[in-house]
Amino acid sequence: MLQSLEQNSLIFNLCSVETTESEVTSPSLLHRHTVVAMLPAWLSPVSLYGGFIRRCLSVAGLTPQSLDIDDETTLHFWGPNPTSSPSGKPALVLIHGFGPNGVWQWHPQISFFASDYNVFVPNLVFFGRSVTKSTDRSEVFQAKCVGKLMEKLGVEKFSVVGTSYGGFVAYHMARMWPERVEKVVIASSAINLRKQDNEGLFKRAKVDRIEDVLLPATAEQLRKLLSICTFRPPSRFLPDFLFNDLIRKLYTENRIEKVELLYGLTIGRDNTPEVYPLQQEVLLIWGEHDRLFLLEKATQLKEVLGKKSRLDIMKKTSHIPQLEDASQFNHVVNHFLCAAAKLQPT
Repeated sequence: MLQSLEQNSLIFNLCSVETTESEVTSPSLLHRHTVVAMLPAWLSPVSLYGGFIRRCLSVAGLTPQSLDIDDETTLHFWGPNPTSSPSGKPALVLIHGFGPNGVWQWHPQISFFASDYNVFVPNLVFFGRSVTKSTDRSEVFQAKCVGKLMEKLGVEKFSVVGTSYGGFVAYHMARMWPERVEKVVIASSAINLRKQDNEGLFKRAKVDRIEDVLLPATAEQLRKLLSICTFRPPSRFLPDFLFNDLIRKLYTENRIEKVELLYGLTIGRDNTPEVYPLQQEVLLIWGEHDRLFLLEKATQLKEVLGKKSRLDIMKKTSHIPQLEDASQFNHVVNHFLCAAAKLQPT
């Protein structure tokens, strides 16, 4: 469910550094680590890269916005500048998974698709500045919130791309509004999850609670999460201060409520998943080496969703293919969105 980092980002690159043992003991490298560790808070690597992401989105024509979708809930999102003239471009909604805010998980896709689509990147409830007074913590509630947001914005039809937890949300949106949701992309998202699959994850991660995997509170937990979610795990020589900076900036906000979201899931609650074919054409994208949601869940899900679905397995990626190989992911999604009307069963 976590969508953490991205291949072109400062964070993902740092976590993919190939550092040798001889290098890490060299005086120059030790000095470099010490200097960075002593940097003031405003020079945090995560904060600096967050600013870079925001500038990239602004260049792509998106602005940060907030909207009260009802009396209880406010959603924060990035979307086309509301003061600009309507472009007539099709709408594309990118729904993030558990982890950092939406733009951290999607900005390679935002930059790629913004020229041809009106791209909307909502922060789900309790991520970023999206909040609610409601006690509902299910992924169905999240789907209703995003649907209300698009309705409030006057967007009648749109396609959705959801990753991991966001795939759960995208699936429910497609079911609830078949007349509004045109095309569906579900990436790394086992909406056919069973209770026993969660138990298998606990064994692989050697934990007793789901939050110990998806909401890391220590550098050690974040290292473990990245080793599960990435094809190339982070170097063991990366200093703890980097991981602690990630946790402090990206994982501490609304932690209690996010734990409630994990336990509020309807998907994976028992061993009889309620998954039905969608009216829309569906693209499933899966990392060949996904250790969070195993590849077998993807092949099973394709059978359940039926003839209108197709599965693309991305090599040398794990649970975050949109970040591990953004170029290939974008190519696959773009081909599907452009040619969905001609999709043939595979």
